[in-house]
Amino acid sequence: MTNIPETGRTPRVQIRLVVIQILVLSLLGTLGGRLWYLQIRNGDEYAKEASGNHVQQVVSPAVRGSILDARGVPIADNETRLVVSASRTDLLKMKDDGKAVLSKLAAVLGMKPQDVMEKVRLCDAKTPQPCWNGSPYQPIPITDEATAKQALQIRERSEDFPGITAEPEAVRRYAAPGGANTAQVLGYLSPVTDDEITKAEDSDSPYLRSDQVGRSGLERQYDQELRGKAGVTRYEVDNLGRVIGQAESDAAEPGSNVVTSIDARVQRVAEYQLNEAMKDARDVFDKNTGENYKADSGAVVVMEAKTGRVVAMASNPSYDPNAWVGGISGKDYAQLTGKTSNYPLLNRAIQGQSAPGSIFKVVPTAAAINAGYSFDGPYECSSSYSIGGQTFKNFETKGYGPISLGRALEVSCDTVFYRLSHEEWKKDGGIDPKGKPNDWFYKTAHQFGLGAETGIDLPNEVTGRIPDRQWKESYWEANKDSWCKYGKKGGTYAEQIAYENCLEGNKMRAGDSVNYSIGQGDTLVTPIQMAAIYGAISNGGTLYEPTVGKAIVSADGKNVEEIAPKANGKLPMTSKTRDEIDGALAGVATQGTAAWRFGGWPQDEIPMHAKTGTAEVYGKQTTSWFATYTKDYTVVMTISQGGTGSGASGPAVRNIYNALYGVSADGTIDSKKALLPTPQKSLPKIQSDGSIDAPKIEKYDPKKEQASETEALGGIDGQLPGATVSSPSAENRDTRRRRARGRGCGRRRTTGNRRLLT
Repeated sequence: MTNIPETGRTPRVQIRLVVIQILVLSLLGTLGGRLWYLQIRNGDEYAKEASGNHVQQVVSPAVRGSILDARGVPIADNETRLVVSASRTDLLKMKDDGKAVLSKLAAVLGMKPQDVMEKVRLCDAKTPQPCWNGSPYQPIPITDEATAKQALQIRERSEDFPGITAEPEAVRRYAAPGGANTAQVLGYLSPVTDDEITKAEDSDSPYLRSDQVGRSGLERQYDQELRGKAGVTRYEVDNLGRVIGQAESDAAEPGSNVVTSIDARVQRVAEYQLNEAMKDARDVFDKNTGENYKADSGAVVVMEAKTGRVVAMASNPSYDPNAWVGGISGKDYAQLTGKTSNYPLLNRAIQGQSAPGSIFKVVPTAAAINAGYSFDGPYECSSSYSIGGQTFKNFETKGYGPISLGRALEVSCDTVFYRLSHEEWKKDGGIDPKGKPNDWFYKTAHQFGLGAETGIDLPNEVTGRIPDRQWKESYWEANKDSWCKYGKKGGTYAEQIAYENCLEGNKMRAGDSVNYSIGQGDTLVTPIQMAAIYGAISNGGTLYEPTVGKAIVSADGKNVEEIAPKANGKLPMTSKTRDEIDGALAGVATQGTAAWRFGGWPQDEIPMHAKTGTAEVYGKQTTSWFATYTKDYTVVMTISQGGTGSGASGPAVRNIYNALYGVSADGTIDSKKALLPTPQKSLPKIQSDGSIDAPKIEKYDPKKEQASETEALGGIDGQLPGATVSSPSAENRDTRRRRARGRGCGRRRTTGNRRLLT
């Protein structure tokens, strides 16, 4: 056996020991550095986080502020209900994800198990409503309509319902005082989402997972003021979760109340009259289509002329906003969003846009004067006007001879405006202008505020559209490929229009200007825009930013922040022109196209001004427009596929004025019946405890006025005693006028489709 000298292994062992020593020292250095970082460098931060492990928070939701009408009547407030909720976290701990518990709960509540399960599933791109779009860690409400007996069953048998609670809570209530629904103006609430919580973390008003957030209307516009601040109580707990003390507590701060300019009494009348006008229109036969008018949607705005404050705003079809309280059911959601419902969530007063027809004529009237034409004229009101072989006929194919612009407004003479717009089109260089054209008719419309938002304090307002040269160019760029692909020379009407638009849809053609001058073609407006314009004519020329909110009042009543009317500018006309147009619109109500609706009106005491409009839209029945004002109010109503302006909307608008001023069938004014003869200026009285006086309001009963209203509408031709109306009746004249326009000119006045004119 050979012995290996120890000196042969000694160097290798020493090297290994050195390496091990280095590794040990490195690990000790790393550990020491990490300990220094945790205990010294960031010691305070981690100590603070660690202390949080021993503190649990309990959130007390703030009571949401009320939304009140101008006299203090609650139109949205809160009430205590028994709310049954489910903890999704607890349910998912069960083997069947809580299906058995939810089925038992459904039996107690008298609901279908499937409906209950849909309530607690989370919303995502693939999950249809109903579903929960709030935090998955927040108790999910199943119903807020539980009875005391049902709540007692759940609480006494808690072992059978793990993760289920039944507690009294303050929930939103949309009171509909006197039947004033006010749905689209108020909006609705739904739970806050995780994305919203994250985005609001660094804001002055962060969200808590228990918060409900306004999704539309005033609930969204004034959400921050209404929401208040939730209370948070922090408890110290041990490692077993047992409370060992209270760290601190922040009391909940209730939300502020929003006082609006809405008068619930006028609102209920406006809603009723709009609905009745639509029902009546559906009983009228439309000879152009061979069926009754559909009258599928409508809107009405009642506004203070001198301030822009909205007194009433109704949109139809409507809905009950209480459907959203406590989580909306699948059936209700389908009804509100399905195509067959015609989208009742839309506020058509600010989101419904259509061609305005003849109520637009105040704009080209001002434009003509700005371009240098005289108000007095004379201008030839012939039975027709021809451009490049295309004949545009006046109503009844009747001419009035030389008339002023005022008389053209009274009788709504189209050919006067055809001539003026065509002359200006030629002055601007025709289809190929050189240099920068004046474009008075388009520029003036923008100065009236059209083609832009009015700025009303409601979300999602649309702008409407003024089809000027810039718009035509951008619209052509976006659509020329499809027009060129679909268009066919000599094909169907739609194919021919597409062919013409493909060739020169970016050019301002004579036909475009002619259609535009009478509120047709591609022009789109909203009821709130036209209410602002007619209100400005009434008040002397000031365009106001429409407002619904009137004041923000703190819950204790000590802080009141009034929302003052805000002027957006002046109408582009002199005071002389304003007075001339004002006089012409008074003539419309006394001897023009609206006279048959205002016969017997106390014109000397309450001067009435009006303009009727009947707009034609390709593929649909005519849209009814009626724009009116007095020294106090402007009322604008529109009914889609409802027929003529004065025929469909006229009676309803007259009845709204009757209610406002207390006008009886014989034209006398009964102040006891008047709801609001002058606008409400003062705020409701606030008590020392912060509560606000709220007068009682009775449900609107039109039957009480049925006899007087029937008398007010006159005989079969709709005339009143003393009315200044020529024969035949204005309704028949308006109908013949529309039919006459259709003869000899195809569908030349169709929104979005134009004839090729040179």
